[in-house]
Amino acid sequence: MFDAKKEKDRIVEFIRDYYQKNNLKGAVLGISGGKDSGVVAGLMCEALGSENVVGVTLPCHSKLADRQDALLVSQKFGFEMLNIDLTETYEAFKKQVGLLGDFSEEETHNSDINIKPRLRMASVYYLAALLSATKGGTYIVPGTSNACELYVGYFTKGGDSVYDIAPIYGLTVEEVIKVGEVLGVPEKVLYRAPDDGLSGMTDEQKMGVKYADIAKVINGEQLDEKEKEKIENLHRKAAHKFNVPVYKKEGK
Repeated sequence: MFDAKKEKDRIVEFIRDYYQKNNLKGAVLGISGGKDSGVVAGLMCEALGSENVVGVTLPCHSKLADRQDALLVSQKFGFEMLNIDLTETYEAFKKQVGLLGDFSEEETHNSDINIKPRLRMASVYYLAALLSATKGGTYIVPGTSNACELYVGYFTKGGDSVYDIAPIYGLTVEEVIKVGEVLGVPEKVLYRAPDDGLSGMTDEQKMGVKYADIAKVINGEQLDEKEKEKIENLHRKAAHKFNVPVYKKEGK
């Protein structure tokens, strides 16, 4: 039986231990208005103190509701919230790409979706370096991916796959929600249908599978064979996201 209170306490201790061993000060993380970033924000604030946590919203043709929900999280846990609008940055990049050729929307669709989390992560790391230089200690970037997303590779290489510590790496979506309930993450955020805030679709619509079913595969539980194969196929296709081939000279 999953004990959310005990798991929350273990994660907080895990964060504190890592920070103490490595003489770190604070954290900068993107706050999307969804449960994963809300739970990670709550965990970081409990572990480090809210004064050492900085959140940032990074809209890019995004819904206003996302920022409003993100603000609920910062208000709940008391950490500073910044906003960097990446819309013009994205448009400037697209303009430069347009100089390379006349590409259709269909041809650029996947690239357009994935450049946004990459711009976001570059921005979060910029802020982490800036705060490290101005706040008298090192700030790092926590990841907000959960076990279900990671299993099927539902993340962008060079985007939300980049982080320095992963507090909810081992938690399924249901477990993230339970930990969020213990932390007191605002209900509107915690129970919101998860989406990337970029494509206009929910996560489950994009993946074509349900998070609950992914959790069953991870936990070795019974599942319809057709659904299981869809999930395992996503897992196999995502293998390149985890394993980077490295050439080594003979004898080394």
